[in-house]
Amino acid sequence: MTILADDLTAAVDELAPADRPLMVHVSLRSLGTPIAGGADALLDALLSRGRTVLVPAFTEPQFGLPAPAAMRPARNGVDYDKFPAEPPLPQGIAYTPGCGLINAGLGVFPATLIKRGGAVRGGHPLNSFAACGPQAEELIATQSPADVYGPIRELAAREGRILLIGVGLNRMTAIHLAEQQSGRRLFLRWAKAADGRVSMFEVGSCSEGFPRLEPVLRRYARPAVVGDSRWRAFPARQVLDASSTTMREDQGITHCGDSDCLLCRDSIAGGPVETAHGFSFQVPAIPVPPSNPGWHE
Repeated sequence: MTILADDLTAAVDELAPADRPLMVHVSLRSLGTPIAGGADALLDALLSRGRTVLVPAFTEPQFGLPAPAAMRPARNGVDYDKFPAEPPLPQGIAYTPGCGLINAGLGVFPATLIKRGGAVRGGHPLNSFAACGPQAEELIATQSPADVYGPIRELAAREGRILLIGVGLNRMTAIHLAEQQSGRRLFLRWAKAADGRVSMFEVGSCSEGFPRLEPVLRRYARPAVVGDSRWRAFPARQVLDASSTTMREDQGITHCGDSDCLLCRDSIAGGPVETAHGFSFQVPAIPVPPSNPGWHE
């Protein structure tokens, strides 16, 4: 038995309006049965009727760098003691949208989309987004190294949908934008900029506590079942509004429950510390050798 293209198209038509953008998070394994045509067939079904498909296409493992000694913001979800006082100079090339690389943890579907003809990918070196379809250029044009979640804002402005295929709210990237809208500053991580210099770039926080927003968001969900997989479609604008409002009222609601989680602790406290003159940095003390160390037996 296999899942046929008609089954996929029928489910997508039930959940997502035609001619609208659709942000998708997929577990192909959740289907329990192979798709005839694989991930490409699912992408075709999602793109049908003039839709545009948006996915995260992150590359932290490939392009992330250790924290430079002079670029370590306080309250940044990082234990800097785990970094060397002076990390080695970064090697390799800077990220480009055409690199073809992607975090393998995102699964097969985003890797399939970035290889599709006409796919467009953003310029953020750690948390790029990619899109395919008639509105792809407009969605991705809103992302820059200084504005990581622009495509999600644009998705909401265009009354787009967020589709979870066999995954939970802990995979809904849009909630990271809601965190920012609730008043939290996004975390900062390190990568080479396009000019080859090491710079800081905004990224998201821990998402394992996002299912605690279920009572707030379930009213917006439209469900379907394909094979063994539970699908849910959410209107992006309402998700952002409801999530950010709930977090403003109770910042602790998104805590993952792990008392040792630095990401949750620092994000809920407001994120990296910023002053009127920019971010407050924690520069590690570097041991200075004595001027006349002498000889030791």
